[in-house]
Amino acid sequence: MKELVEYIAKAIVNAPANVVVTEETGENGILVKLEVAPDDKGRVIGKQGRVAEAMRTLLRVLGAKAGTRVTLEIV
Repeated sequence: MKELVEYIAKAIVNAPANVVVTEETGENGILVKLEVAPDDKGRVIGKQGRVAEAMRTLLRVLGAKAGTRVTLEIV
């Protein structure tokens, strides 16, 4: 799941070297944290949050297949 978010984010942003994705497992499932350059936050979130919501939907589907809950947090 970390690899998917990293792949999508690097394809969208202007500074792919600044993309950092971390994955934490807790009692509520998996938390995926995405960090990008300050100038690229708007690109990752998208107009009215559409890009971020699309990534969350993809992670939700992968989590359902794995039998766990996945949350995306853009830092």
